[in-house]
Amino acid sequence: MDKKKDISMAVIKRLPKYYRHLAELLRNDVDRVSSKELSEKIGFTASQIRQDFNCFGGFGQQGYGYNVKELYNEISHILGLDKKYSTVIIGAGNIGQALANYSRFDKFGFDLKAIFDVNPKLIGMRIKDVEITDLDQMESFLAENKVDIGIICVPQAQAQKVADLLVDNGVKGIWNFAPLDIQVPENVSIENVHLSESLLTLVYLMNDLDK
Repeated sequence: MDKKKDISMAVIKRLPKYYRHLAELLRNDVDRVSSKELSEKIGFTASQIRQDFNCFGGFGQQGYGYNVKELYNEISHILGLDKKYSTVIIGAGNIGQALANYSRFDKFGFDLKAIFDVNPKLIGMRIKDVEITDLDQMESFLAENKVDIGIICVPQAQAQKVADLLVDNGVKGIWNFAPLDIQVPENVSIENVHLSESLLTLVYLMNDLDK
């Protein structure tokens, strides 16, 4: 059995935070770090950090800690950042354009191949040399090109239909920004990003402090 399938989602959700803080340590020319030092920087307990890393075999040496560059590279590999992912964006509104302009897409291996929209005022515009194309052409594009990830930035009413089209054409990863929990088959990975839920959580926490 693939050990990765036994890793809890809670551990997986923490990996990007490790990756981000290790990248900062590298920029500051830090060669090694202990779980205690990571704990103070990240906010997880030292025990939790060691348990998380042990899920993947463990990377540290007792009395030495972790080699920052090696740990960074290992987590990068675990996250799949050593691969390239052919990506399309569906919906070139504010969120879609912001994502298309995201400067770290290339660093993370996302190769933006196409952007689709229905707005005739947007069709033909270019974002980072990628032309916004009529949504009607998406199906033929997917049929002719292998696409790994589809980023959905369309209104709620169209989101499931767009997701179904992506799935039917072999797309295995969907990053959804529409305010809807999209349904996909078990062999397709999806991350639903609800900006309103994050904002409402912030509002709750602010008000909770006043109690």
